[in-house]
Amino acid sequence: MFIDQAIIKVKAGDGGDGSVSFRHEKYVPYGGPDGGDGGNGGDVIFRGSDQISTLLDFNRQPEYAAESGARGGIAKRTGKSGEDLVLDVPLGTTIYDNITGLQMRDITQAGQTVVVARGGKGGRGNTRFKSATNQAPRTAEAGLPGEERILRLELRLIADAGIVGLPNAGKSTLLGKVSAARPKISNHPFTTLFPNLGIVELDADTRIVLADMPGLIEGAHTGRGLGDEFLRHIERTRGLIHLVDVSGASDTDPIRAYDTVREEIALYNPTLAERPTVVVANKMDMDGAEENAARLEKHVGATVIRISALTGKGLRELLGQVKAIIGHAK
Repeated sequence: MFIDQAIIKVKAGDGGDGSVSFRHEKYVPYGGPDGGDGGNGGDVIFRGSDQISTLLDFNRQPEYAAESGARGGIAKRTGKSGEDLVLDVPLGTTIYDNITGLQMRDITQAGQTVVVARGGKGGRGNTRFKSATNQAPRTAEAGLPGEERILRLELRLIADAGIVGLPNAGKSTLLGKVSAARPKISNHPFTTLFPNLGIVELDADTRIVLADMPGLIEGAHTGRGLGDEFLRHIERTRGLIHLVDVSGASDTDPIRAYDTVREEIALYNPTLAERPTVVVANKMDMDGAEENAARLEKHVGATVIRISALTGKGLRELLGQVKAIIGHAK
């Protein structure tokens, strides 16, 4: 299951209390203060990982706490600091403070870290309060509480290219044909409810990551259909594969289908319409497809790659074009 949002509570560790203690040594009946400081509380840290792809675990467990620091000891011993709590998140995760709405960090690289809640500082032991006028202080500080936050996590896919198009354009079939991904496929709108990722091995040195985006419909940028919940994933792709059904069996004319998707992408984010795009005529194994592909090509004003995701026709040329556009994408 692909989960792309979560709201969680994190609590950093509290600082340990300082200690009130006095030396007890043989032949030293009036030893001075030797209470140690408390240990610092552990931080809560997020770390980017390329080994996970959803926020499902955060929905299952919505609360997290780092370890608190230990109390200060005798003989000026500082209490043990609490262990940091490191939480791995998928690449493409954006972290927001859910109370203020402020964005805290965008995790885009494996190993990238951000402290989202800092542990409390340990309190000072009574040794720290000794002075010329107070040789035997019986005062120590309490440790400070660790930070506590309510966070909203949002995951946007990071892929080389996103496959977009109306429902039933053949996006899942294409992804399954060119990669090891096994997305759900059927002849019904919205079969793809969550984005699917597939890795395509072009050669020994080159691989590209494709994302099969749920079908877009008119009004998607306002939330219709699967709406802008999934449009935002397109922002994390370097290029687009715009798949159009030219079989003639669809209720939507290919030109209308192309314009609808382009308009929804532009209305959601105008800069996405300028992203490098390969326009693809799919289902070329059907009667009348070539005529529709020619009309689409004339309308687009650029070369349209002709394929059949079902039979595999034209896929090598398509992948070559995808490699070319992502190689020049910024």
